[in-house]
Amino acid sequence: MNTMFCNVTGMQNNEGKTQIKNALNKIKGVNEVGINLPQGTIEIQYNDPATIHELRNCIEHSGFEILY
Repeated sequence: MNTMFCNVTGMQNNEGKTQIKNALNKIKGVNEVGINLPQGTIEIQYNDPATIHELRNCIEHSGFEILY
């Protein structure tokens, strides 16, 4: 199992948290999504066929920005 951990801006309330969690859970291969709203972090546990590129695109297309 792979893990992606990232800091994200734009998550300010539970609505945003639910939005990104639902979007990520639609990706085949995503097993678990953990979101820490106060810290602005997302941790994703995933397997193939999900890719880190696909997960990043999903987050960014949902209206959030990943801090690199």
